[in-house]
Amino acid sequence: MRKLVLLVILLMVSACQSKQVIVPAVVHNTTTEQKVVVEKAHLPIIGEVEPIYFLPMKSPFFARIDTGATISSLDCDDVEFFERDGEKWVEFELKNRKTGEKHVFQKKIETSYKVRRIGEDEHRKSVKMDVKMGGETFKALFTIADRSSFDYQGLVGRNILTGRFIVDTSTSYTLN
Repeated sequence: MRKLVLLVILLMVSACQSKQVIVPAVVHNTTTEQKVVVEKAHLPIIGEVEPIYFLPMKSPFFARIDTGATISSLDCDDVEFFERDGEKWVEFELKNRKTGEKHVFQKKIETSYKVRRIGEDEHRKSVKMDVKMGGETFKALFTIADRSSFDYQGLVGRNILTGRFIVDTSTSYTLN
């Protein structure tokens, strides 16, 4: 009986032991997922606040970087909606609070977004803006908002960040 108990214990212990696996330091056959990670490592790292240029304006706006925001947002003044050739458009003034530079834009409304806010949801119209950020010039959607009570006139969301930047919130002002 004693031998049987020892045999059972020995079998249980050997069954519980896992095989040791050696992982090579260099992977020669990479999968698509691994390639994506390597490619993303070459993206510029930006901080929680960065400059963004709204072309043709010459001075940068400082924008809060928000990985939780789906769409970017912009503080606009004197917003007026109108129709042109059967399409909805908007005219607004963009004024840089730091430099005083102003520009009036007329943009076609691209779509509406439901923005979740504390207390109540808000519906905002979006426009496509020509922007320069980190040396790259591109078009991006921005919702038109009243951000006068916020420290930063712009908010950069995932629609701009994805595939362009890696965010490190421990730093700011990394872009020229």
